[in-house]
Amino acid sequence: MTLLQVLLLVPAVLLAIPVAVLLLQAFAAGSPSRARGGAAAGVVRPRAAVLVPAHNEAGGIAESLAAVKAQLRPGDRLLVVADNCSDDTAAIAAAAGAEVVRRHDVERRGKGYALDFGVRHLAADPPQVLVMLDADCLLHEGGLERLVARCAALGRPVQALYLMRARPGAGLRERTAEFAWRVKNQLRPLGALRLGAPCQLMGTGMAFPWPLIAGAPLASGHLVEDMKLGIDLALAGRAARFEPQALVTSRFPVAGAATTRQRTRWEHGHIATLLHDGPRLLARGLARGDGSCVALALDLMVPPLALLLGLVLALALLEVVLGWALLGLAVPALVSAAVLVALAAAVLLAWARVGRDLLSLRELACAPFYAAAKLPIYLAFLIGRQVEWVRAKRDGE
Repeated sequence: MTLLQVLLLVPAVLLAIPVAVLLLQAFAAGSPSRARGGAAAGVVRPRAAVLVPAHNEAGGIAESLAAVKAQLRPGDRLLVVADNCSDDTAAIAAAAGAEVVRRHDVERRGKGYALDFGVRHLAADPPQVLVMLDADCLLHEGGLERLVARCAALGRPVQALYLMRARPGAGLRERTAEFAWRVKNQLRPLGALRLGAPCQLMGTGMAFPWPLIAGAPLASGHLVEDMKLGIDLALAGRAARFEPQALVTSRFPVAGAATTRQRTRWEHGHIATLLHDGPRLLARGLARGDGSCVALALDLMVPPLALLLGLVLALALLEVVLGWALLGLAVPALVSAAVLVALAAAVLLAWARVGRDLLSLRELACAPFYAAAKLPIYLAFLIGRQVEWVRAKRDGE
Protein backbone atom coordinates (compact mmCIF):
# COMPACT_ATOMS: atom_id res chain seq x y z
CA MET A 1 0.00 0.00 0.00
CA THR A 2 1.41 3.37 -1.02
CA LEU A 3 1.76 6.41 1.22
CA LEU A 4 -0.91 8.19 -0.82
CA GLN A 5 -3.36 5.36 -0.24
CA VAL A 6 -2.68 5.51 3.50
CA LEU A 7 -3.23 9.27 3.53
CA LEU A 8 -6.55 8.83 1.75
CA LEU A 9 -7.59 5.98 4.03
CA VAL A 10 -6.94 7.78 7.33
CA PRO A 11 -9.95 10.17 7.21
CA ALA A 12 -12.25 7.32 6.12
CA VAL A 13 -11.12 5.19 9.05
CA LEU A 14 -11.51 8.11 11.47
CA LEU A 15 -15.05 8.76 10.27
CA ALA A 16 -15.85 5.06 10.46
CA ILE A 17 -15.54 5.23 14.27
CA PRO A 18 -18.42 7.65 14.98
CA VAL A 19 -20.53 6.03 12.24
CA ALA A 20 -20.02 2.61 13.84
CA VAL A 21 -20.93 4.00 17.27
CA LEU A 22 -24.11 5.57 15.88
CA LEU A 23 -25.10 2.38 14.07
CA LEU A 24 -24.51 0.28 17.19
CA GLN A 25 -26.59 2.64 19.32
CA ALA A 26 -29.41 2.61 16.77
CA PHE A 27 -29.49 -1.20 16.82
CA ALA A 28 -29.22 -1.40 20.62
CA ALA A 29 -32.05 1.12 21.14
CA GLY A 30 -34.51 -1.46 19.84
CA SER A 31 -33.31 -4.28 22.08
CA PRO A 32 -35.28 -5.41 25.16
CA SER A 33 -34.91 -3.26 28.25
CA ARG A 34 -32.54 -4.47 30.93
CA ALA A 35 -33.73 -4.50 34.51
CA ARG A 36 -32.64 -1.31 36.24
CA GLY A 37 -32.38 -0.83 39.94
CA GLY A 38 -34.69 1.74 41.46
CA ALA A 39 -35.92 2.67 44.86
CA ALA A 40 -36.71 -0.37 46.97
CA ALA A 41 -40.29 -0.91 48.04
CA GLY A 42 -41.14 0.92 51.24
CA VAL A 43 -38.06 3.17 51.09
CA VAL A 44 -38.84 6.84 51.63
CA ARG A 45 -37.94 9.00 48.65
CA PRO A 46 -34.98 11.25 49.49
CA ARG A 47 -35.49 14.95 50.09
CA ALA A 48 -34.99 16.81 46.83
CA ALA A 49 -34.48 20.33 45.56
CA VAL A 50 -35.21 21.56 42.05
CA LEU A 51 -32.88 24.34 40.91
CA VAL A 52 -34.10 26.54 38.05
CA PRO A 53 -31.67 29.09 36.55
CA ALA A 54 -33.64 31.83 34.80
CA HIS A 55 -32.57 34.79 32.67
CA ASN A 56 -35.52 36.91 31.48
CA GLU A 57 -37.99 34.02 31.44
CA ALA A 58 -41.12 35.94 32.45
CA GLY A 59 -43.05 34.67 29.43
CA GLY A 60 -43.06 30.98 30.33
CA ILE A 61 -41.58 30.28 33.74
CA ALA A 62 -44.95 30.11 35.52
CA GLU A 63 -46.01 27.03 33.54
CA SER A 64 -42.67 25.31 34.18
CA LEU A 65 -42.82 25.97 37.91
CA ALA A 66 -46.44 24.82 38.19
CA ALA A 67 -45.47 21.45 36.65
CA VAL A 68 -42.66 21.07 39.20
CA LYS A 69 -44.73 22.17 42.21
CA ALA A 70 -47.34 19.51 41.44
CA GLN A 71 -44.65 16.86 41.92
CA LEU A 72 -42.98 18.16 45.10
CA ARG A 73 -43.24 16.32 48.41
CA PRO A 74 -43.16 17.84 51.88
CA GLY A 75 -39.60 18.96 52.63
CA ASP A 76 -38.66 19.45 48.96
CA ARG A 77 -37.48 22.85 47.72
CA LEU A 78 -37.99 24.73 44.48
CA LEU A 79 -35.35 27.42 43.98
CA VAL A 80 -35.23 29.91 41.10
CA VAL A 81 -32.06 31.89 40.45
CA ALA A 82 -33.14 35.08 38.68
CA ASP A 83 -29.88 35.68 36.85
CA ASN A 84 -29.20 39.19 35.53
CA CYS A 85 -32.90 39.63 34.82
CA SER A 86 -34.37 42.85 33.46
CA ASP A 87 -37.98 41.61 33.41
CA ASP A 88 -40.48 40.24 35.96
CA THR A 89 -39.00 36.74 36.19
CA ALA A 90 -38.32 36.99 39.94
CA ALA A 91 -41.77 38.33 40.81
CA ILE A 92 -43.57 35.74 38.68
CA ALA A 93 -41.49 32.91 40.18
CA ALA A 94 -42.23 34.10 43.72
CA ALA A 95 -45.95 34.36 42.94
CA ALA A 96 -45.81 30.78 41.63
CA GLY A 97 -44.60 29.62 45.05
CA ALA A 98 -40.88 29.24 44.34
CA GLU A 99 -38.05 30.37 46.55
CA VAL A 100 -36.24 33.09 44.60
CA VAL A 101 -32.72 34.50 44.82
CA ARG A 102 -31.40 37.23 42.56
CA ARG A 103 -27.95 37.29 41.01
CA HIS A 104 -26.41 40.34 39.32
CA ASP A 105 -23.03 40.02 37.67
CA VAL A 106 -22.72 41.36 34.14
CA GLU A 107 -19.13 40.18 33.82
CA ARG A 108 -19.64 36.51 34.68
CA ARG A 109 -22.47 35.52 32.37
CA GLY A 110 -23.77 32.06 31.60
CA LYS A 111 -25.89 29.31 33.09
CA GLY A 112 -22.95 27.73 34.87
CA TYR A 113 -22.53 30.78 37.11
CA ALA A 114 -26.26 30.82 37.92
CA LEU A 115 -26.20 27.11 38.82
CA ASP A 116 -23.19 27.60 41.08
CA PHE A 117 -24.95 30.52 42.79
CA GLY A 118 -27.99 28.34 43.43
CA VAL A 119 -25.95 25.44 44.78
CA ARG A 120 -24.13 27.77 47.17
CA HIS A 121 -27.50 29.09 48.39
CA LEU A 122 -28.85 25.58 48.99
CA ALA A 123 -25.74 24.51 50.89
CA ALA A 124 -27.05 25.96 54.16
CA ASP A 125 -29.85 23.38 54.13
CA PRO A 126 -28.88 20.88 51.44
CA PRO A 127 -31.18 18.29 49.88
CA GLN A 128 -30.14 14.70 49.32
CA VAL A 129 -30.74 14.96 45.58
CA LEU A 130 -30.54 18.08 43.43
CA VAL A 131 -32.45 18.32 40.14
CA MET A 132 -31.55 21.00 37.59
CA LEU A 133 -34.24 22.20 35.20
CA ASP A 134 -34.16 25.02 32.65
CA ALA A 135 -36.83 27.68 33.08
CA ASP A 136 -38.32 27.10 29.62
CA CYS A 137 -38.70 23.34 30.12
CA LEU A 138 -41.69 21.29 31.22
CA LEU A 139 -41.05 18.39 33.62
CA HIS A 140 -43.80 15.90 32.80
CA GLU A 141 -45.85 14.04 35.40
CA GLY A 142 -43.88 11.48 37.41
CA GLY A 143 -40.56 12.79 36.13
CA LEU A 144 -39.31 14.16 39.42
CA GLU A 145 -40.12 10.95 41.28
CA ARG A 146 -38.27 8.79 38.74
CA LEU A 147 -35.23 11.05 38.60
CA VAL A 148 -34.82 11.34 42.36
CA ALA A 149 -35.42 7.64 43.08
CA ARG A 150 -33.04 6.52 40.31
CA CYS A 151 -30.35 8.99 41.38
CA ALA A 152 -30.56 7.87 45.00
CA ALA A 153 -30.45 4.20 44.03
CA LEU A 154 -27.38 4.58 41.80
CA GLY A 155 -25.49 7.23 43.76
CA ARG A 156 -24.59 8.95 40.49
CA PRO A 157 -26.07 11.56 38.11
CA VAL A 158 -29.23 10.63 36.19
CA GLN A 159 -30.34 12.30 32.97
CA ALA A 160 -33.98 12.56 31.94
CA LEU A 161 -35.18 12.25 28.35
CA TYR A 162 -34.99 15.83 27.08
CA LEU A 163 -36.81 16.58 23.84
CA MET A 164 -37.16 19.80 21.87
CA ARG A 165 -40.39 19.90 19.90
CA ALA A 166 -41.24 21.70 16.70
CA ARG A 167 -44.14 24.11 16.67
CA PRO A 168 -47.49 22.87 15.26
CA GLY A 169 -47.47 23.13 11.49
CA ALA A 170 -43.68 23.48 11.38
CA GLY A 171 -41.92 23.19 8.04
CA LEU A 172 -39.48 20.54 6.91
CA ARG A 173 -36.38 22.25 8.29
CA GLU A 174 -37.73 22.47 11.84
CA ARG A 175 -39.08 18.91 11.75
CA THR A 176 -35.72 17.68 10.49
CA ALA A 177 -34.07 19.52 13.36
CA GLU A 178 -36.44 17.79 15.78
CA PHE A 179 -35.53 14.42 14.27
CA ALA A 180 -31.80 15.18 14.68
CA TRP A 181 -32.51 16.18 18.30
CA ARG A 182 -34.32 12.89 18.95
CA VAL A 183 -31.38 10.97 17.51
CA LYS A 184 -28.98 12.73 19.85
CA ASN A 185 -31.09 12.91 23.02
CA GLN A 186 -33.34 9.86 22.75
CA LEU A 187 -32.05 7.17 20.39
CA ARG A 188 -28.35 7.37 21.24
CA PRO A 189 -28.65 7.49 25.06
CA LEU A 190 -31.31 4.76 24.93
CA GLY A 191 -28.91 2.60 22.91
CA ALA A 192 -26.18 3.34 25.45
CA LEU A 193 -28.53 2.37 28.27
CA ARG A 194 -29.35 -0.95 26.60
CA LEU A 195 -25.60 -1.59 26.26
CA GLY A 196 -25.01 -0.77 29.94
CA ALA A 197 -23.08 2.39 29.05
CA PRO A 198 -23.35 5.93 30.46
CA CYS A 199 -24.79 8.95 28.68
CA GLN A 200 -23.94 12.60 28.25
CA LEU A 201 -25.62 15.25 30.37
CA MET A 202 -28.10 17.34 28.37
CA GLY A 203 -28.28 20.57 30.36
CA THR A 204 -31.74 20.14 31.87
CA GLY A 205 -33.61 17.34 33.62
CA MET A 206 -30.44 16.30 35.45
CA ALA A 207 -30.41 14.79 38.97
CA PHE A 208 -27.32 14.64 41.20
CA PRO A 209 -26.53 13.25 44.66
CA TRP A 210 -25.85 16.32 46.76
CA PRO A 211 -22.29 15.39 47.84
CA LEU A 212 -21.37 15.01 44.17
CA ILE A 213 -22.80 18.28 42.85
CA ALA A 214 -21.81 20.35 45.88
CA GLY A 215 -18.14 20.06 44.95
CA ALA A 216 -18.56 20.16 41.15
CA PRO A 217 -16.90 22.99 39.16
CA LEU A 218 -20.06 24.71 37.94
CA ALA A 219 -19.02 28.37 37.85
CA SER A 220 -17.89 28.82 34.26
CA GLY A 221 -19.00 30.38 31.01
CA HIS A 222 -18.29 27.17 29.08
CA LEU A 223 -20.39 27.03 25.90
CA VAL A 224 -21.68 23.52 26.71
CA GLU A 225 -21.36 23.44 30.48
CA ASP A 226 -23.53 20.33 30.74
CA MET A 227 -21.27 18.28 28.46
CA LYS A 228 -18.17 19.45 30.32
CA LEU A 229 -19.73 18.60 33.70
CA GLY A 230 -20.61 15.11 32.48
CA ILE A 231 -17.01 14.53 31.41
CA ASP A 232 -15.61 15.78 34.72
CA LEU A 233 -17.94 13.49 36.67
CA ALA A 234 -17.09 10.52 34.43
CA LEU A 235 -13.40 11.10 35.12
CA ALA A 236 -14.29 11.05 38.82
CA GLY A 237 -15.94 7.65 38.37
CA ARG A 238 -19.52 8.95 38.40
CA ALA A 239 -20.69 8.92 34.79
CA ALA A 240 -24.38 9.74 34.25
CA ARG A 241 -27.08 7.20 33.46
CA PHE A 242 -30.15 7.71 31.28
CA GLU A 243 -33.71 7.57 32.61
CA PRO A 244 -36.04 7.51 29.57
CA GLN A 245 -39.21 7.35 31.69
CA ALA A 246 -38.60 10.85 33.06
CA LEU A 247 -39.57 13.29 30.31
CA VAL A 248 -38.61 16.95 29.93
CA THR A 249 -39.76 18.94 26.91
CA SER A 250 -39.33 22.38 25.42
CA ARG A 251 -40.05 24.17 22.15
CA PHE A 252 -37.54 25.24 19.56
CA PRO A 253 -37.09 29.01 19.95
CA VAL A 254 -38.43 31.37 17.32
CA ALA A 255 -36.20 31.93 14.34
CA GLY A 256 -33.94 34.95 14.39
CA ALA A 257 -30.40 36.15 14.89
CA ALA A 258 -30.34 35.19 18.57
CA THR A 259 -31.60 31.70 17.75
CA THR A 260 -28.89 31.28 15.13
CA ARG A 261 -26.27 32.36 17.65
CA GLN A 262 -27.69 29.92 20.21
CA ARG A 263 -27.54 27.03 17.76
CA THR A 264 -24.05 28.11 16.74
CA ARG A 265 -23.06 28.05 20.41
CA TRP A 266 -24.35 24.48 20.78
CA GLU A 267 -22.59 23.29 17.65
CA HIS A 268 -19.28 25.05 18.32
CA GLY A 269 -19.24 23.98 21.95
CA HIS A 270 -19.96 20.37 20.96
CA ILE A 271 -17.23 20.29 18.32
CA ALA A 272 -14.66 21.96 20.58
CA THR A 273 -15.41 19.55 23.41
CA LEU A 274 -15.30 16.59 21.02
CA LEU A 275 -11.84 17.59 19.78
CA HIS A 276 -10.41 18.58 23.14
CA ASP A 277 -11.98 16.20 25.65
CA GLY A 278 -12.92 13.16 23.57
CA PRO A 279 -9.37 11.87 23.01
CA ARG A 280 -8.38 12.76 26.59
CA LEU A 281 -11.33 10.87 28.05
CA LEU A 282 -10.65 7.89 25.78
CA ALA A 283 -6.96 7.78 26.74
CA ARG A 284 -7.79 8.05 30.46
CA GLY A 285 -10.39 5.32 30.19
CA LEU A 286 -8.03 2.96 28.37
CA ALA A 287 -5.20 3.67 30.83
CA ARG A 288 -7.46 2.95 33.81
CA GLY A 289 -9.35 0.08 32.24
CA ASP A 290 -12.51 2.15 32.83
CA GLY A 291 -15.18 0.96 30.42
CA SER A 292 -17.54 3.81 31.32
CA CYS A 293 -14.99 6.44 30.33
CA VAL A 294 -14.21 4.62 27.09
CA ALA A 295 -17.90 4.27 26.20
CA LEU A 296 -18.61 7.91 27.00
CA ALA A 297 -15.58 9.04 24.99
CA LEU A 298 -16.76 7.09 21.96
CA ASP A 299 -20.24 8.58 22.33
CA LEU A 300 -18.76 12.05 22.70
CA MET A 301 -16.79 11.61 19.49
CA VAL A 302 -19.97 11.32 17.41
CA PRO A 303 -20.40 14.84 15.97
CA PRO A 304 -23.78 16.50 15.33
CA LEU A 305 -25.74 14.48 12.79
CA ALA A 306 -25.70 17.18 10.10
CA LEU A 307 -21.93 17.58 10.42
CA LEU A 308 -21.33 13.82 10.34
CA LEU A 309 -23.50 13.47 7.24
CA GLY A 310 -21.76 16.35 5.52
CA LEU A 311 -18.28 15.02 6.30
CA VAL A 312 -19.06 11.48 5.13
CA LEU A 313 -20.70 12.68 1.91
CA ALA A 314 -17.84 15.06 1.12
CA LEU A 315 -15.22 12.41 1.82
CA ALA A 316 -16.96 9.79 -0.32
CA LEU A 317 -17.17 12.23 -3.22
CA LEU A 318 -13.52 13.21 -2.81
CA GLU A 319 -12.29 9.63 -2.58
CA VAL A 320 -14.26 8.52 -5.65
CA VAL A 321 -13.36 11.50 -7.84
CA LEU A 322 -9.78 12.06 -6.73
CA GLY A 323 -8.73 8.67 -5.41
CA TRP A 324 -10.41 6.34 -7.87
CA ALA A 325 -11.25 8.24 -11.07
CA LEU A 326 -8.07 10.34 -11.24
CA LEU A 327 -5.49 8.29 -9.36
CA GLY A 328 -6.86 4.79 -9.77
CA LEU A 329 -6.83 4.08 -6.02
CA ALA A 330 -9.88 1.91 -5.42
CA VAL A 331 -9.36 0.87 -1.80
CA PRO A 332 -9.86 4.31 -0.17
CA ALA A 333 -12.92 4.91 -2.37
CA LEU A 334 -14.44 1.56 -1.39
CA VAL A 335 -13.80 2.18 2.32
CA SER A 336 -15.38 5.65 2.21
CA ALA A 337 -18.33 4.25 0.25
CA ALA A 338 -18.78 1.57 2.92
CA VAL A 339 -18.77 4.25 5.62
CA LEU A 340 -21.43 6.18 3.67
CA VAL A 341 -23.59 3.06 3.37
CA ALA A 342 -23.21 2.37 7.10
CA LEU A 343 -24.24 5.94 7.92
CA ALA A 344 -27.25 5.68 5.62
CA ALA A 345 -28.24 2.45 7.40
CA ALA A 346 -27.86 4.14 10.80
CA VAL A 347 -30.01 7.12 9.75
CA LEU A 348 -32.70 4.85 8.28
CA LEU A 349 -32.76 2.75 11.44
CA ALA A 350 -32.92 5.89 13.57
CA TRP A 351 -35.82 7.16 11.46
CA ALA A 352 -37.64 3.86 11.90
CA ARG A 353 -37.12 4.05 15.68
CA VAL A 354 -37.83 7.73 16.45
CA GLY A 355 -38.65 9.68 13.30
CA ARG A 356 -41.51 8.12 11.38
CA ASP A 357 -44.10 10.42 12.95
CA LEU A 358 -42.05 13.49 11.97
CA LEU A 359 -40.76 12.83 8.46
CA SER A 360 -41.83 10.78 5.50
CA LEU A 361 -39.17 8.67 3.82
CA ARG A 362 -39.13 11.14 0.94
CA GLU A 363 -38.57 14.02 3.37
CA LEU A 364 -35.80 12.08 5.07
CA ALA A 365 -34.03 11.92 1.71
CA CYS A 366 -33.69 15.71 1.92
CA ALA A 367 -31.38 15.38 4.96
CA PRO A 368 -28.25 16.19 2.89
CA PHE A 369 -29.77 19.59 2.05
CA TYR A 370 -30.40 20.18 5.78
CA ALA A 371 -26.74 19.36 6.41
CA ALA A 372 -25.66 21.73 3.63
CA ALA A 373 -27.74 24.55 5.14
CA LYS A 374 -25.71 24.26 8.36
CA LEU A 375 -22.38 24.46 6.54
CA PRO A 376 -21.86 28.15 7.48
CA ILE A 377 -22.04 27.23 11.17
CA TYR A 378 -19.29 24.65 10.76
CA LEU A 379 -17.13 26.92 8.61
CA ALA A 380 -17.49 29.61 11.27
CA PHE A 381 -15.95 27.18 13.76
CA LEU A 382 -12.74 27.31 11.72
CA ILE A 383 -12.61 31.04 11.03
CA GLY A 384 -14.59 32.73 13.80
CA ARG A 385 -15.52 30.35 16.59
CA GLN A 386 -18.21 31.58 18.96
CA VAL A 387 -16.92 31.81 22.51
CA GLU A 388 -19.61 33.88 24.22
CA TRP A 389 -22.66 32.48 26.00
CA VAL A 390 -25.90 33.49 24.23
CA ARG A 391 -29.51 32.87 25.26
CA ALA A 392 -32.02 32.36 22.45
CA LYS A 393 -35.18 34.42 22.35
CA ARG A 394 -38.35 32.68 23.56
CA ASP A 395 -41.71 32.72 21.83
CA GLY A 396 -43.41 36.05 22.33
CA GLU A 397 -40.25 38.05 22.93
